Amino acid sequence: LNQPILMKTHTLFTSILLLLFGVSLSAQDLSGQWLGTLQLPMGKLRLVFHLSPKADGYTATMDSPDQGAKGIPVSLVTFNAPTLTLEVAAAQIKYTGTYENNRIKGTFVQGGLSLPLELSKSSESVRANRPQEPTAPYPYHSEEVTFENPKAGVKLAGTLTLPQTGSNFPVAVLITGSGKQNRDEEILGHKPFLVIADYLTRNGIAVLRYDDRGVAGSTGNFDTATTADFAEDAASAVAYLRTRKEINPKQIGLIGHSEGGMIAPMVASASKEIGFIVLLAGVGIKGDELMLLQKQRIEEKMGYNAMQVASSRQFMAGAYQVITQTTDSGASLRDSVARYLTSASLGSLPKEQITAISEQITTPWFVYLLRFDPAAYLRKVTCPVLALNGSKDLQVPPKENLSRIQSSIESNGNKRVTTIELENLNHLFQECNTGLPAEYATIEQTCSPRMLEAVNTWLGKLW
Repeated sequence: LNQPILMKTHTLFTSILLLLFGVSLSAQDLSGQWLGTLQLPMGKLRLVFHLSPKADGYTATMDSPDQGAKGIPVSLVTFNAPTLTLEVAAAQIKYTGTYENNRIKGTFVQGGLSLPLELSKSSESVRANRPQEPTAPYPYHSEEVTFENPKAGVKLAGTLTLPQTGSNFPVAVLITGSGKQNRDEEILGHKPFLVIADYLTRNGIAVLRYDDRGVAGSTGNFDTATTADFAEDAASAVAYLRTRKEINPKQIGLIGHSEGGMIAPMVASASKEIGFIVLLAGVGIKGDELMLLQKQRIEEKMGYNAMQVASSRQFMAGAYQVITQTTDSGASLRDSVARYLTSASLGSLPKEQITAISEQITTPWFVYLLRFDPAAYLRKVTCPVLALNGSKDLQVPPKENLSRIQSSIESNGNKRVTTIELENLNHLFQECNTGLPAEYATIEQTCSPRMLEAVNTWLGKLW
């Protein structure tokens, strides 16, 4: 749930700026690395182009260091001195510039956005500035571990960090948001789980973080998995920690971000041995309701007028209803959605676009999400719960979700639930301006200290 929601659905809902997936460059003497900076309303975004000569011109790749993207292939490079033209048709990107005195001055265009962009040759290594990211040596033990989900036949790889001194430690299992996430929940050049694990371990709490199935060191097929499968993986992490002599088996808890905030209650509702759960931008409302609300909030913040927002919402609400009012799956469900999209758009949408949308929203993961009701699990949670949201979270809006989380948990008599809305933080818990996903990469901060302190303070009161 890091990429709207949860980041899996970002191709439908994200802003133009997150579509920066290529540019090309060509000229007789332009071999090497070229660096430029786009001045955006929410900050700066650096672009780096790497040009290599070939027989009839150049090939190129692009990096977006502030977004953690490297080696993006460039589709077209042309140079008719002194004019350089770069195009990436799939992302609707075109750059046209004039080469002079080892600089290229021009205009970057994507969709309806047009910005000046000057490129200069540079030999320096360019990377995102992430001042919170810890570096070794660490003042605690860090161990590479593996554990199994025997039911699924999946082996999961991760890192267990343990405080330098002491024993019988409380421990938190970190559960990632949506999309293919490694153990650091790495996204757009940020490593939130590395920062969280470092902070908690320095404060006496052990942390286990692991790669999603099918990602990095973990086996299994990510693409066919649903939230229920990821919940089994998280439960396997808990089972593994019970075998570790350094861990207090009564103080094993779960910290889930976004989709991970859906998974933590699923695991806790099935086990009375979970010591606590922390929901970071956790979900309290039904999946289809969440997706429509997320879409609405992002479009409103992007400046769409009320009529556009309402029309778009109605269109997608009908598609989601096709999915939630049946138990069908696979090809038959895709066909039903495609028929609805064709009818609802009065035939105005190209067949290719209808096919793309229907395929995206009928994947096993997305269908499970749309049909998911977190209240069914929250009502069964009996351990202490902390739920945090940022006030500018547009992907999991705070007021609707925090209130539903609290009421669902308390409905079973569990009054040990604390909900906090943190002012001016986005879905990644960064200090921000707009809360839009396009802003995530341009912010140097990975996690607000206010979020880290809130989690640590609450945990400190449990024991």
